[in-house]
Amino acid sequence: MTQYMILIYGDEAQFQTMTPEEHKQLFEAHGRFAGQTADLGATILRGDALEPSDTATTVRDDIVTDGPFAETKEVLGGYYLIEARDLDHALQVARLCPAPHGCVEVRPVMDLSGEM
Repeated sequence: MTQYMILIYGDEAQFQTMTPEEHKQLFEAHGRFAGQTADLGATILRGDALEPSDTATTVRDDIVTDGPFAETKEVLGGYYLIEARDLDHALQVARLCPAPHGCVEVRPVMDLSGEM
């Protein structure tokens, strides 16, 4: 099995204005996603929500900058690290991932095990 990152992008302003009930519904949707992932035969290895982008610090060369590196409406808000058979399998899982105010991106994790 190969590891893939499912990166969740969304509009922070939309997320910050959600009601407590909307937050609850979103977290319940992520709980259903975890079950659906297992039903598809993939494995969630890890998943986390991220703090808002204004808490980010960017390092480029030797320059450290507060905040995200680019201004954009959709920012990275969380991720799942999954194990899937192949890219098609990972995309099947990603289609189920809740991202009501944005999108998800799927990227394979580079295997560096032979490099170390």
